[in-house]
This record gives sequence, structure tokens and C-alpha cells, in this order.
Amino acid sequence: MDLVSGYKGMVGLVFGNENSSSNEDSYVQRLLDRISTGSLAEDRRSALIELQSVVVESRAAQLAFGAMGFPVLMGVLKDERDDVEMIRGALETIVGALTPLEQSKGKNEVQPALMNTDMLSHEAENISLLLSLLSEEDFYIRYYTLQILTALLMNSPNSFSAGYAGKALAEFLFRLQEAILTIPRGITRLMDMLMDREVIRNEALLLLTYLTREAEEIQKIVVFEGAFEKIFSIIKEEGGSEGGVVVQDCLELLNNLLRNNTSNQILLRETMGFDGLISMLRLRGGAYSFTQQKSVLGTINLLLVGGSEADAGKDANKLTNKTVLVQKKVLDYLLLLGVENQWAPVAVRCAALRCIGDLIAGHRGNLDALASKVLGENHQVEPALNSILRIILRASSMQEFIAADHIFERFCEGNCDGQSMLASTLIPQPYSMTHASIDEDVNMSFGSMVLHGLTSSETDGDLDTCCRAASVLSYVLKDNMQCKERVLRIELESSSGALGHSEPLMHLMVKYLALASGTKHKESKSNTSGNSYIQPIILKLLVTWLSDCPPAVNYFLDLRPHLSYLLELVSDQSATVSTRGLAAILLGECVIYNKSSESGKDSYAVVDAISQKVGLTSYFLKFDEMKKSFLFSAEKSTAPSHKPLSRSAAASMAEIEDVDEQLSSDQKGEDHPILSSILPKTEVAVVPAEMEQKTGESDKEYIRRLKSFVEKQCSEIQDLLGRNATLAEDLVKIGGGESSYSDQRATTGSERVQTETLRRDLKEAHQRIEMLKNENMKLESEASMYQNLAGKVESDLKSLSDAYNSLEQANFQLEKEVKALRTSGGRDVEAARAEAREEALKESEGELNDLLVCLGQEQSKVEKLSSRLMELGEDVDTLLEGIGDDVGLPEGGEDDDEEDAD
Repeated sequence: MDLVSGYKGMVGLVFGNENSSSNEDSYVQRLLDRISTGSLAEDRRSALIELQSVVVESRAAQLAFGAMGFPVLMGVLKDERDDVEMIRGALETIVGALTPLEQSKGKNEVQPALMNTDMLSHEAENISLLLSLLSEEDFYIRYYTLQILTALLMNSPNSFSAGYAGKALAEFLFRLQEAILTIPRGITRLMDMLMDREVIRNEALLLLTYLTREAEEIQKIVVFEGAFEKIFSIIKEEGGSEGGVVVQDCLELLNNLLRNNTSNQILLRETMGFDGLISMLRLRGGAYSFTQQKSVLGTINLLLVGGSEADAGKDANKLTNKTVLVQKKVLDYLLLLGVENQWAPVAVRCAALRCIGDLIAGHRGNLDALASKVLGENHQVEPALNSILRIILRASSMQEFIAADHIFERFCEGNCDGQSMLASTLIPQPYSMTHASIDEDVNMSFGSMVLHGLTSSETDGDLDTCCRAASVLSYVLKDNMQCKERVLRIELESSSGALGHSEPLMHLMVKYLALASGTKHKESKSNTSGNSYIQPIILKLLVTWLSDCPPAVNYFLDLRPHLSYLLELVSDQSATVSTRGLAAILLGECVIYNKSSESGKDSYAVVDAISQKVGLTSYFLKFDEMKKSFLFSAEKSTAPSHKPLSRSAAASMAEIEDVDEQLSSDQKGEDHPILSSILPKTEVAVVPAEMEQKTGESDKEYIRRLKSFVEKQCSEIQDLLGRNATLAEDLVKIGGGESSYSDQRATTGSERVQTETLRRDLKEAHQRIEMLKNENMKLESEASMYQNLAGKVESDLKSLSDAYNSLEQANFQLEKEVKALRTSGGRDVEAARAEAREEALKESEGELNDLLVCLGQEQSKVEKLSSRLMELGEDVDTLLEGIGDDVGLPEGGEDDDEEDAD
């Protein structure tokens, strides 16, 4: 009632003063009175037709109807089910009240249709009543009912402000889902409508698409009712990949049933199979819309995900899906859409490339299948991996580069043989070959194309191509020592033209890193940040290369300017957070994986340089800054974002065009968004080995070892502090010259580094010890609790045992008594039987005597009646003929049976 009162208040505000009544308000009121209180059926139908016409034309009438009309018309739907014309008119009027009219005022104008949506959906009884109408035989009743339910879903997200739109839709969906589950065969009726006339089928399909969103119970019923067969039947009727919005709705419903649902995916695979889905990827005719292909790619991606994270069978299902899809030649269609077809929109190509990457991930057979694929026609053929690499190097779309890069990331992940195969093609070529025009790379091998991309900046300053090639090379090197050492030996001819002069590839990468820094400064002056991802990607290559590879660290430190530039980069406030953080990681690798004993290149020299140029505290802060950046922040919610329910929700060509504008619009902060797809793949931990708990080591042993480690560090710190104090006193006494002071500074600098390092280790060790103490206390408390619980259980078991023993004794006693009664009471039983038999005979004799008396009385009555009938002239024998025969037969039969038995 509060909602209705508020609604009437809103009507008053829209129409004028709350106490005044507009013409529309009074007119709608009169029509509703005629409908609710009229005695003539024709007059009520006429009023309903008039109400319908005024509601679909006037916004004011819509608003007035929402305040007063729903109770009246819902009463008609409830109480007058036999009057088809009234039911039709009421439903059509409600459809008009929920249909938004064109806006004629500003954006803040009241929308009556949206308010009516909220009014109608607020009561769960209304939803149940509407759903019950779906069982009516009349076509228009079912059609209008579906239109109302669809309009409620379409308007719900817009009924409130942006902050409450999602909540409003979720609440209404929940009410609708609950109501339809409580109605017998509610889902079955909707599923049957998929085989109804086209207009009803389309409305039912749209309604089911929304009902199955995140509703597991409804999904189960829909699948049980043959959803897969009906979906693919409709798709076939509508033309398959050449179909329109109805095919889009079918695919959306299919996605709802497959998303994070392992059992439904298995059912589809083992019943219908994936053939109907894969066939829609085929390109037919000359005019391609690619709309359906993009939708099918989304469905295939769901199959490659496998199921929800909580599902134990997710991995096995995902692996089987990948196997079956490749067996059905889906890889060929994906390569055609993503690589070979140049007419496909960027979004379609990107979706196909991402599917290829997910299809081969962790699947040895699919990895080999992609490695053996050859694309092209006639004499112009090349390996598929080369074609994908060309997309990475040449694509003008950043999204296409990311999607193709994803393929090489998945191909090299845990695939040592594949990495070695690709690395074997990285053979140094003459300067004329490696610096040839980009148009001449058709006949190049994979390695030649990578080296060509890495060195292309020397001829045209194209650092973008260089960083893309660097990203691919980082995947080839990741966690593969043989590939790292092989590439480490690559030297390329210099552009200086000096005969026989060559430069190591690693040194060339550092040079390009510095060159990118200069380019970045130029861009910062012009307020552009289009290439802010170049430095981080090159740094990613170097971080991957140096990780757990001492020869690479030694090679990197061969040129002292490399270390100097890296220190400057870490301290460069104009550099992005990811650039400074990756440079800090690279410095850490120069310390951890440094096995050199050469003066000036060993780990102590690197730490000393960090302490002097950056400061250890500032250095470690770079890691914290990087972790807090958007690249390493908590992942965004992966819940699927649903489009508004509308026939126009089908993907249009405008929606599947280039999406790079969205990429740039999503950029927040100073780091380029591409880095979120390229960089956060692995974590580099710079932690002393002594601080880690060893495998199989108990907590007590670990704590004991940490204590000894801390004590050792403390003693070393005390020694260093004493030496520093002694050196400081000597320095004061000497008063020294410049050269002497310089020597002492170099010495104390190294010791200061060690001191700060040891202090940091000591602090971390103390924190770890405290944490372990807390955990130990927690474990002790839990152990005490379990010990008390065990004692209680033991006492309960003892009580149960005592009770059981008592029951056994009582049972034994009862058995003895029963046995005694059986042995001593046999005679008494026979006597009791004889006595009972005599009593039964006496009772039966008494009853027989009573029966004979009654028969004698009845016989005398019969004689009297017979004589009286004879006096009246009636033939008694004729009257009695046949009487008693039906009754006597069974008795005679029974007697015969008894005689036979005797």
C-alpha cells in the first residue's frame, strides 16, 4: 500500500497539484470503474478497448494507469479466465502500459513505463499469475503474456538509477525464477513454446535466455527438456551461420547452459556433439557478416575453459573438449578466421587467435598439430607459426598483437621441445638479410623473422616492432637454459659497416632499451604515451633471460655502462612504475644469479652500486610500488557482463569492429594497459635461501635454524659496527686528504651495504619467528582442544560400553526365561487349546439354535403369506420361481468345494 500511495503522489506531481485531478487521470479512473463495476459485458469490453488505446498514446495515461489500473486488470486475469476477449484486452493493455513512449522532454523526465514495470513486478503473485496464463490454448493470450514478461525484463535495468539498476534486475530475475520453479511444468511450457509459431518461439527464446542466467536449477530443467536439440533445430531453420538475431539468441541461450557447467558440456559432447557448432564457423557465399562466427567463438571459448574452478572434473573435461575440437578440424577454421582471412573484422580475428592459444595450452597433441600446420596455397606456403609471428610484427591493431602474442605464450609454456625447435632457427644472418625490408620476410624462417624484427629499429627507428619481437623471444627463452645459452651466443653485424665487427644480441637489446628511454622523453614533451609499453617489454625479455642463468648475468655485466644505465632507470621518476620495478628485478638478478668472482662484476660490487646510487631502502620500495600498480592489483571480477535484454542485443558489425579505441579509453594511470596482458605472468622472488623452510623440515627445526641464522647475523652486524666505529675514529685522527678519504669511503660503503642488508635480514627473520611463534601457539591451542575432545569422546565410549554390557545381561536373562517357559509350559498350552476349542463349539451351538428359531419364525410368515396370496387368486409357485437361485449357487458351490476338500 505504501508503494501505491507513493505512486499516486508521483501522479499528482506529474499532473499538477496532488489534490487536483487531470483530465487523463479522471478519464482513466472512469474507464477502470466501468471495467470493475460494469454489469454489461459489452460495456466492459468497450471500456477496456478505450483504456488500451489511451494508454499506448499518452504518457500521462500510462502513469495514471500504473497508479490505479494494475489491481483491476490483474483481477480480470484472475477471475475471468473463461472470457477470452477480456483476457486478451487486459493483457494487451498491460503491454501498452509497459512500452516506453518517445521522450519529449529532458533526460530527467519521468518514464511511466519504467515505473509501471516496478509496480507490476513488485508483487510476486502477479508474476505467478502471468506465468499460469502460458498454459492457455489461445494464441494471443500466450503471445501477450510472453511480451509482458519480456518487457518486465527489458525495463528492469532502467527502472532505477545506474547504482541500483543491476540490483533491480537481479531481484526481479530472482522473483521470476522462483515463481516459475513453483509452477508445475512452468519451464516445460516455455520449452514447448520453442516449437510453437515463430513469434511465440522468438519471445520464449528471449525469455529463456534471461531465465537461465546464473540459475542452475532452471538450467538443469531446460537441458532435461531437450534444450540442445531444440536450439540447434532453430539454428538450422534460421539459416545457421547466415541467420539473424534469432540465431544470436539461440547461441546466447547455449552459452548460458555451458558456462562453468561441466555436466552440461559433457552432455552436449556425448549427445549432439560439436559438429553443429563448428559448422557455423565455415564461411559461405561472398558476403560475410561474421556476426555468427564471433558468437560461436565465444561458445568455443567456454568449452576451452572447461567448467567452474570448484568442479573437480574441470581439467579432465577441458582436456577432452580440446581433443574432440581438434579432431573435428576446428583448428583449421580458427586459422582461417584469425590468420588467413583478411576480410574478417579485428574483433573476430582476435577472438579466433585467443581460441587458438587456449586450444593448445597444456595439450601435447594440439601443440604438435599447430606446429605442423602449413598455410597458403600453391607455391606460397609457410608454417602457421610464421604467419602468426608476422601478425605480431605487422599488425596495426594492438589487440591483434596481444591475441597473437598469446598463442606463442601458450605454445612455449612447458613445451621445451617446441622452444628448442623455435630457437634452432635463430641463426645469425648477414647484415643485408637481417636489415632487409619488412616486405621481404615472406621466405624467411621463424628465427630470421624474429632477428629481423629485433634489429629493424636500426634502419627505421621502429622500436614497436623490436619490442614485439622481444616479447616472442622471451617466451622462447622462459625456463629453458639451453635456449638461453644458445641465444646468448648470437652476434649480429653492426650497422657501422666495419668489416667483421659484430655485436651480441643482448648488448643490442640494452642499447634499444636506452633508445626507447630517449624516445619516451620526446613523447612526454608532446603529451603522448603510445609507446610506454616498449621499455617494460624489453625489460621483460632481459629479466626472463637472466633468471637462473649466471652466464647471461656475466654477459650483461661485461659492459659497465649497462649497470650504470640500469641504476639510472631505477631512479628515473619520469619512468613508469612497471619500468622502474622491472629494472629493480633485473638488478636483483644481477646479485642473486651472479657467480662471477671478478672484481667490479661480482654481486658485492652490484650491491655496493645499488646502495650508493639508489639506496637499499629506496630500491626495495620499487617492488612495493610495482605490486600496488594496476598491473599487479587484484584481478577484476570475471563475472560475465550481460547485455540488456533486447532484440538489438545481437552483435552488429559496429560492435565487432576494431576495439583499440576501447583499449586506449580503458587506460588508467601511467602504465599502458597492454602490460596487463603481457607482463604479470610470473613472479620473481628475491628472498635469501636461508629464510625459506625446507621440504620435510618440521616447524621446531625451522625455528631453531632461524634462531641460529639470526644470531649469526647479529654477531656479524656487531663486528661490522665495531669496524665502522674504528674506521671512523681513524678517519677523525688522521684528518686525511682527499685520496685517503676516497679509499676509506669505498671501504666503508661496501661495509655499509652489508650492514643494511644484514639489518634487513634480521628484521625479516624476527618477523618470521614471531609469525611462527603465533602459529605454534595456535597449533598448541588446537591440540589442547582436540585432546579435551578426545577425553570426552573416550568417556562417552566408556558409558556406551557399560550400557551395552547391561543390555547384554538383560537380554541373556530374558532368553533364559523364554527357554524355561518353552520347556515347562508345553502341557499347559495343549490344555488351553482344548479348552478354547470346547468354548468355541459351545458358542457355535448357541448361535445355531438362535438361527433355527429365526428360520422357524420366517417359515411361519411365509406360510401365512402364501395362504393369503392363494386366497387372492395368485399362483404362489409362479411368484417364487427363480427367487433364491442367485443366492443359493455360491452356497452350493462352496459346499461342493468343501466336499471335494474332504
